[in-house]
Amino acid sequence: MERLTGDLDTLEKLCAGQGMEFDSLTLKQLVRYGSLLEEWNHKINLISRKEDAPVIVKHIFHSLLIALYHPFSKGEKVLDLGTGGGLPGIPLSICFPETQFLLVDSTGKKITACQAMIKELGIKNAIAMHTRVEELNGVIFDTVLSRQVAPLDQLCGYAARLLKPRGILICLKGGTLDKEIAKTLESSRDHNGFPKKVELHPISGISTFFSEKQIVIARG
Repeated sequence: MERLTGDLDTLEKLCAGQGMEFDSLTLKQLVRYGSLLEEWNHKINLISRKEDAPVIVKHIFHSLLIALYHPFSKGEKVLDLGTGGGLPGIPLSICFPETQFLLVDSTGKKITACQAMIKELGIKNAIAMHTRVEELNGVIFDTVLSRQVAPLDQLCGYAARLLKPRGILICLKGGTLDKEIAKTLESSRDHNGFPKKVELHPISGISTFFSEKQIVIARG
């Protein structure tokens, strides 16, 4: 109980520090998700078991930072590509209940964990599906999210056929990305002209735990 209270205080302060205000029920649900994520991580490898930061900071608050640069809207359709343990899709679905989230991963046991957590948390606007992105057909999204450790040009290739015109891909990435971005823009002609531009938003100054971390937004 003391741990959950500490996580709640930490998350509330971090969000307030970035001007993100969520009600107490939302914050409690995010903390509960963090607890479930750790419980499932003992059974299935969802996140690193040798963490250098609390889960509430490194995974949940990190996911929420996307909202600083993208206003999730009512009826918006969002794909979380390679969701793993539900990141960033589950935290964002908790905070934006009028946005629709589809979480996909090619590893069945990870999706089983996501489905169980979504059910236990009572989330109505998120669905977790076991599938490969190449197998997604007939569904078009406003926004694609990814926290995958995959090259940006590869992620753009996946997103290009799944996004509406003027849709965006938002990635949480780390390190120096100049070469990755240059390759992505060069290869856009192979992906229906996507992306037309790529934005970088460093978040390293928000917390020492986010050293060299950036939010990357590729726009069509």
